[in-house]
Amino acid sequence: MKELMQFLLYLSDLLVPFLILYVVAQGLLARRPVYDDFVKGARDGLQTVIRILPTLVGLMVAVGVLRASGFLDFLSYILKPVTEMVHFPSELVPLTIVRMFSASAATGLALDIFKEYGTDSYLGLAASILMGCTETVFYTMSIYFMTAKVKRTRYTLAGALLATLVGITASIVLAGMMK
Repeated sequence: MKELMQFLLYLSDLLVPFLILYVVAQGLLARRPVYDDFVKGARDGLQTVIRILPTLVGLMVAVGVLRASGFLDFLSYILKPVTEMVHFPSELVPLTIVRMFSASAATGLALDIFKEYGTDSYLGLAASILMGCTETVFYTMSIYFMTAKVKRTRYTLAGALLATLVGITASIVLAGMMK
């Protein structure tokens, strides 16, 4: 098993340089100006970053305010009777809410859970799995729809929230199985 892990690590170290060489070789074979295409792509990417920057700043400020104000802990306390009825740890409420908006802020909350309860605890395992089973729904939707200039999102939010609920449920069930 250890040899397999070492081989996979070695393979993953080679994957990125191989991918870059492959893309450059394909561009050269197609007689494309590879460097000019790279510069144009970098310029377009920078313009996209500038366009979405206000949205990013707004989301980060909002999450920071919620976290610093203690509102998330208050919400966790208020929802405790409901979360106990569905066997969901109220300590994970802030992480669950923040995860839908910001991955980095959610990582900070997960690290706080690890420090307080331990990484191998039920809450630590549930937080880890929750981070892997859920997505930053509102962040992703706002960035994607703003960049693509989509006005009608149709069922995207409902589908994303349903997928998030399934991920949250899976994290609780799987962490319970590992306990």
